[in-house]
Amino acid sequence: MIKEAKTTSIDSNLIENQLHHQTTERLFQFPNFNNQISDVVRTVFQDSKRNIWFGTQNGAFRYDGNSLMHMDKIINKSGKGVTIKDITEDKDGRIWLGHTGGISSIDGELVTNYYETNGLINNDVWNITADSNGSIWIGTIAGVCVYNGLEFTNFKLPEGKIDSTLGVSSSQMVHSIMEDSKGKLWLSSNAGLFSYANDTLINVSDKVEFQTNFINEVFEDKKGVLWISTKKNLFRLKGNELTNITKDKIEVGKGIGSIAEDKVGNIWFTSNLHNLYVYDGKEIVEHQKSEDHKRPVIFQIYRDQEDRLWFVGYGGAYRLENGKFLNITQNGPW
Repeated sequence: MIKEAKTTSIDSNLIENQLHHQTTERLFQFPNFNNQISDVVRTVFQDSKRNIWFGTQNGAFRYDGNSLMHMDKIINKSGKGVTIKDITEDKDGRIWLGHTGGISSIDGELVTNYYETNGLINNDVWNITADSNGSIWIGTIAGVCVYNGLEFTNFKLPEGKIDSTLGVSSSQMVHSIMEDSKGKLWLSSNAGLFSYANDTLINVSDKVEFQTNFINEVFEDKKGVLWISTKKNLFRLKGNELTNITKDKIEVGKGIGSIAEDKVGNIWFTSNLHNLYVYDGKEIVEHQKSEDHKRPVIFQIYRDQEDRLWFVGYGGAYRLENGKFLNITQNGPW
């Protein structure tokens, strides 16, 4: 049994925004456990022990190779369930989850929930990242803070603008935080893209032209090249050379979303909420959806340690197998 210890110390956004305004009873109602893991799977993550974690509108689930378990001690300050938005693992093997009620850590059988009362900048957490030094970076609707294991420290970013096309947005919104292979942090926000290394914050958006300050995500491929999803287009940043990959080639609409790389080096990305594309370095091909080839409205694309691609979002969890999307229910197939 997972035990709790109190500490003292949708675009995917469009769908997420719609869920954000639903009633608590609707938001945390458990689905049919003979069917989907959850009707909405926000994120998927595989840890160093090869456990697979699912962050959903019904909380967190862990598949340990034998069974799927719900982590029922991850709760908000009032004791109710939460929607998990991001999952990471620190250098000591602890699992950290960012959610609608704050953040939580899982260390073996011990669950610790952290809230604004513990020093967190805001309980509405959108992303969480553990850096190589062991610090936990938390991106929220009200900015960024860092947890060093003892206390939370606010990390100052310039103020941006509210995205009026979304139901939930703010001038201090941080969409993702990523540490690259060289130890540099990349922060995607409503004020643009920022990098942070050696105690120096750089406004990358001031140096390159993204055409928008609404930056969604930064992804690093196996060659160390950065791919940046924005409200306008998908960009590739190789050294100081910025390339607009999608300009005049696809319908962007609500913007570019999640990005992942498959085992042969193709870049997969989502656009305009419902569209899925593959880029092989030369051309962009849309991955078509049909009645016999269903997939979710994708919040995240994720490549696991077995080189399998996962697609999770509004509609559940799916995996790409032999060119087709396979619905992964509570009973697998794993």
